[in-house]
Amino acid sequence: MGYGSAVTRRAVEIRLDSLLRTACDVIAERGLANTRTADVAQAAGVSQALVFYHFTSKERLLARAFEYAVEQDLARLDAVLRSTATPLVKLRRILRLAPPSGRSIPWAMWIDGWSESLRTPELEKVSRRLDLRWRTDLAAVISAGVADGTFQCTDPAGAAWRINAVMDGLAVQFAVHDRVISRRQYAEWTRLVTARELGLDPAQLD
Repeated sequence: MGYGSAVTRRAVEIRLDSLLRTACDVIAERGLANTRTADVAQAAGVSQALVFYHFTSKERLLARAFEYAVEQDLARLDAVLRSTATPLVKLRRILRLAPPSGRSIPWAMWIDGWSESLRTPELEKVSRRLDLRWRTDLAAVISAGVADGTFQCTDPAGAAWRINAVMDGLAVQFAVHDRVISRRQYAEWTRLVTARELGLDPAQLD
C-alpha cells in the first residue's frame, strides 16, 4: 500500500512538472495574457480537465508557471549564497547572474509577470515574493560585507533595493528594445551603481 501510494505520488509529480514546463513554453510564445488552459492542454497532449485538476483555474496555472520559470534563476542565486566565498566574490557572482541574454525566456517571464500582476492578484502575490527574494538575498550579502569591513554602507536593505532597481530597469530595456543598450553597458553601469552604494572601486567588481 505504502509503495503503491509513493509510486502514484511520483507519477503525479512528474506529470505536474511536465505540465509546468509545457506551460512555460506556451507562455514564452503567446505571453501570459494570451495563454489559455486549452493551449497548455493541447501542447502537453492532455485533456483540459487534467490541467484544471492540477491548477483549479487559469490564474493558478499562470502563477505556478511563472513561479516555476523564475525559480530556475533563484536556484542559481541560492547556489551563490550557499557557497563559502567572501561577500565580495558573492556580490560579483550575483551581478553576473542578472543580465538577460537577448530575449531570454526567464526575463520575458519576469517582464510579463510584472505587467500581468497589475490585473491578477494571484500572480501579484507570486511576483512580489520572488522579487523580494532577490532584494533580501542581496541585502544579506551586503550586510556580511559591511560586517567584515569590505563594504561601506549604512543601509544594506536600501542599497539592495536601489541596486536591484537599476538592474531591473536596465535589463528591461536590454531585453525588450533591440540595441538600445549593449550587454557591456548593462554590466558597466550596474557595477558603477553598486560600487557607489558600497564604497568600492568599480574595478573591484570586474
